[in-house]
Amino acid sequence: MTPCNLFDKGFHYTVKIIRTFAISLSRTNIRTASNIGSDTTTKDNNRKEILSMPTKNMTGEQEKIAVVTGSSSGIGYETSLFLARNGFITYATMRNLNKSDNMRLIATKESLPIRVKQLDITDDLSVKNAIQSITAEASRIDVLVNNAGYGLTGAFEDLAMEEVKDQYETNVFGFIRVTQAVLPIMRNQKSGIIVNISSGTVAMGGIPGSSAYVSTKYAIEGLSKSMAYELEPFGIRVVLVEPGVIRTNFYNDIVAAKKSQDPNSPYSQIIQKMAAGFEPLLKNGSSPDVVAKVVLNAVTNETPSHKYLAGKDIETLMEAKRSMCEEEFSKMMMQNFQN
Repeated sequence: MTPCNLFDKGFHYTVKIIRTFAISLSRTNIRTASNIGSDTTTKDNNRKEILSMPTKNMTGEQEKIAVVTGSSSGIGYETSLFLARNGFITYATMRNLNKSDNMRLIATKESLPIRVKQLDITDDLSVKNAIQSITAEASRIDVLVNNAGYGLTGAFEDLAMEEVKDQYETNVFGFIRVTQAVLPIMRNQKSGIIVNISSGTVAMGGIPGSSAYVSTKYAIEGLSKSMAYELEPFGIRVVLVEPGVIRTNFYNDIVAAKKSQDPNSPYSQIIQKMAAGFEPLLKNGSSPDVVAKVVLNAVTNETPSHKYLAGKDIETLMEAKRSMCEEEFSKMMMQNFQN
């Protein structure tokens, strides 16, 4: 049997996972561009496994300084805690410091080396001030985790140009802004590792209803791979992490393109079909600490991989994708998003 003829039980499971990604980026009860800053802090429900793990204490020359963007909730929140619990002096940065209460309480309770800093990745001055403040205190930055971002949903034709620009301003230009601010520090110290949180949707090759979001993640992957060649001579490594479906506020905070919410949109039925039955799939998603563990593994490995998957769903999906040809995979995608 050739790969292009593959169609078995595993194939049907693959379809289910793909629907999970598609639906997760196309819910109907999501934000509009006008209230993009109104998210709430994720509750700390997924920390039992982390708390049970032994932590590493770094002292003297072993101390490492980590900076994590988008730390108020979800992946950034768990990654900041995970790094701190494993001995990294961690600067948990976020746009809105009003969302730092949980982080500060846990840091105090567990005596964690976490320092919260205000950093809005869309603001030049905010980024400059935050990085200057961190280097004034710590003298160096060993790890940068670029995590901050959001999702924009809607069929490509329904996207307004300003909505796409806003998506790129945060997900791409924000990433560039922070990374360029940190690079001179790492280059001067001749060491460092940059971990860029991408998305499993890139590994999938894209999904309908999220072309703007997925394209920003493709941009991050292209930038990451290209600058890795430039930075290697300076002792700086670049790593990509592609998470699957993760149980975070990300899905509650997705921005819906205004036109996509019009019931008269020619794509309205497609989006509604994709949204049906999403909640049970999200409940079975991975917890954010799965991604945090991958990040920790990357930054503590002397020879990290260039790319990591994070989550059983995306790992299973990629196994299935590798067992079929591109034409079969694309055909399956079309059939199942139209049904």
